[in-house]
Amino acid sequence: MATEDPPSPEILYPDWQNEYAAALLETNSEKLSARLEAAEAAIFNRLQHLSQNSDSYTERQVIEDALQSLRVLKRDQLMHPDWEK
Repeated sequence: MATEDPPSPEILYPDWQNEYAAALLETNSEKLSARLEAAEAAIFNRLQHLSQNSDSYTERQVIEDALQSLRVLKRDQLMHPDWEK
């Protein structure tokens, strides 16, 4: 009996989540830095757009979680200092 893979989580915010997902899935350490930069730039651009919209609380929360994940990835994979400490 073959098991099926669970469906991929739906991309709710493609303006930045595609770049974010690419960074999370990057296994080549030489390419990871560029992926992280692209994800952070996409998030920054989206935050600029959201600054003019007060109805974006849910997306802002998702962005905060994503930024935390990117910080951990930078710390653990690229040996960046942990500025949270």
